[in-house]
Amino acid sequence: LVKLKPFRCLSSQGGKSGAVQKCTACRGRGMRIMIRQLAPGMVQQMQSVCTDCNGEGEVISEKDRCKKCEGKKVIKEVKILEVHVDKGMKHGQKITFGGEADQAPGVEPGDIVLVLQGKEHETYRREGNDLSMTHKIGLVEALCGFHFTLKHLDGRQIVVKYPAGKVIEPGSVRVVRGEGMPQYRNPFEKGDLFIKFDVQFPENNWLSPEKLSELEDLLPTRADPPVISGDAEEVELQEFVSQSSSGGHRREAYNDSSDEEGGHHGPGVQCAHQ
Repeated sequence: LVKLKPFRCLSSQGGKSGAVQKCTACRGRGMRIMIRQLAPGMVQQMQSVCTDCNGEGEVISEKDRCKKCEGKKVIKEVKILEVHVDKGMKHGQKITFGGEADQAPGVEPGDIVLVLQGKEHETYRREGNDLSMTHKIGLVEALCGFHFTLKHLDGRQIVVKYPAGKVIEPGSVRVVRGEGMPQYRNPFEKGDLFIKFDVQFPENNWLSPEKLSELEDLLPTRADPPVISGDAEEVELQEFVSQSSSGGHRREAYNDSSDEEGGHHGPGVQCAHQ
């Protein structure tokens, strides 16, 4: 952290010993009081900053002023502050540099307080000391096991394995113990890494009917077919289109027709004739 800050001059007085004199214009108060008569027996008292001493109550002759601070008692310098962000620190946590704020004569300097702001990561999301992420796998990996590599936040490469025979359901979550964020001031203790799996299914007609029959023989058996009555009606199952893209249009058409037919009575409502 590089900061340009007022810093107390070594002379601390703005000039040589005895050079600082009380301002005679304001009598050392730093403020001037002016009295203005408004009417007979009525006066107004006004207060303003003394222009001779700029409100400081002291003046230094030009010949006796300090050459570095020019009598201002402070100088500006560039100071470099090293900020150490410890492992496990969180968003909003504060780092304080005591007594490093701007200095002024006769005033105790304050502190510089830095507030950490966490930057979002493209892969990981932090929740306390735990990390979470989403990983995409194919259907064959979900059914037959897999292994993949991850680059951790500290640069390590970790290998995540899942054995064959254990099925990963779409949207399921698995945990890797001890691969989360290190605890603040206890970096050897870490949180956990939670992985949510997004199972990618193959596209339509990705396999021939003959191969599908072979695949069906390998998969668990189907449930018993339902009993269909003679008057049952067969319907077609179609792709679903989200309401935002098509439902709005259907609703507009419905409202338009109802306005024409029903007027202000509401959709589809008409007056009965007797």
